[in-house]
Amino acid sequence: MRILLVKLSSMGDVIHNLPVVSDLAHAFPHAVIDWVTESPYAELVRLHPGVARVLTVNLRSLKKKWWMRSSWQQLQQNRQALREAPYDAVLDTQGLVKSAVVASWANGPRYGLSRDTVREPFAARFYQHSFMIDKNEHAVTRNRMLAAATFGYALRAPINYGLSGVLPQTPRPAWLSSHRYVVMLHATSRIDKQWPNEHWVALGKQLQVLGYALIFPWGNADEKQTSESLAALLMHDTVPTIVPPCLTLTEAASLLAGASAVVGVDTGLAHLAVALGRPTLGLYISTSPALTGLFGSPTAVNLGGGSRESPANPSVEAAFQAIQPWLG
Repeated sequence: MRILLVKLSSMGDVIHNLPVVSDLAHAFPHAVIDWVTESPYAELVRLHPGVARVLTVNLRSLKKKWWMRSSWQQLQQNRQALREAPYDAVLDTQGLVKSAVVASWANGPRYGLSRDTVREPFAARFYQHSFMIDKNEHAVTRNRMLAAATFGYALRAPINYGLSGVLPQTPRPAWLSSHRYVVMLHATSRIDKQWPNEHWVALGKQLQVLGYALIFPWGNADEKQTSESLAALLMHDTVPTIVPPCLTLTEAASLLAGASAVVGVDTGLAHLAVALGRPTLGLYISTSPALTGLFGSPTAVNLGGGSRESPANPSVEAAFQAIQPWLG
């Protein structure tokens, strides 16, 4: 059996779809499972050993550079690549018009959510087979339930993101000290999702007292500046505070996999930490974790849960109490 999964973006959504690969590989050990995603997340999808081939589309870059001929040529190449291999099933778990259109480019019968339960109802017009899955289920569970309904197997296995123990053994980077460390994920796509800098500093000082180094990753110039500002306020005589170089997704995964704990706002890397089996605290300021929060691990804890109109602000004390049991 050849299966194509369609989950284009964003990082958290892609990670929430990883257990589907594990479920399918368990139900059909000889199935060939391909996945089409946006180019920036291909590296992440390749980490799952159950994915045979990762195909990419460049819809995000096309949106930014729609006037460039090369962008449209790249999209046409993406479309042709999707048509090369026949599939027994093309499963779109994203439920957006753009993902449904990409699914329609593939060579095989298309499956997805019903009009009443899909995120964008018009997307259901592109599916030849659709299923009603409760909107109130967490995104991970919805993805798994949709795949189980599509392929007719019972959903009994526990959640398995498929990433535990799969990272290649690489030398510890020179910038990473030999101390135990906690990764602090302050960066997120929206300002209203951010936790106050003074809270990061207060929490960091409590972790330093316990002997933990602090790591502040970043992905763009503004985030790097914030990381450096936080690090400057957390200089310590005995344990380091580190602002690493810009990391690839694989390098970020390796960093997270070695952490004693991870603290993050509503951001994809926090979900990656959970998928890697690390104790992870999610801080939700203007979004709710009910349907898309950290999920599937006893050491994944969500704090907060507000909205743009009524933001939450988890306290430093609550955050420290949540992660303290994970620290030796």
